[in-house]
Amino acid sequence: MDDDPYGGGAGMVLRVDVVAAALDAAYGESPDHRVVALTPQGRQLDQELVEELTGVEHLTLLSSRFEGFDERVVEHLATDAVSIGPYVLSGGELPAMVLLDGIARRLPGALGSEESGVEESFSAELDGGLEYPHYTRPAEFRGWQVPEVLLSGDHGRIEEWRREQSRARTAS
Repeated sequence: MDDDPYGGGAGMVLRVDVVAAALDAAYGESPDHRVVALTPQGRQLDQELVEELTGVEHLTLLSSRFEGFDERVVEHLATDAVSIGPYVLSGGELPAMVLLDGIARRLPGALGSEESGVEESFSAELDGGLEYPHYTRPAEFRGWQVPEVLLSGDHGRIEEWRREQSRARTAS
């Protein structure tokens, strides 16, 4: 599946003919699919991209090891190139799992409640910002108190407090 790179150098490169054969076997001539190559040179993964890919019916994630893909895979066979951050890993398996988890949790029924995925970090409901802090019982632990507003029962004030906390976290 991989071979020495032309021009020499260390590492192995995933061959274009092998990837093309796998995609042909899976999709044939059908253009109705997206093929994402996980590579440090790709578009940075963010919530917007996760939401975009969540709606894709036929999605293939390509991951490689060591030196990566024959460049023709990314240029001609992949519809997208995606990176999970500005660092290098030994292979694309972990980036593929990160992307898959981001997509899977957005699918209907994946979370305990449909509301769980609505108002969270990077969501449109929070203007793309970070989520506010959460607290649970006990109301006091080791002298650390839950903010009084959360115990007040005043949903308007609670909503306002959460928005303020979200903006403050995002700004810092």
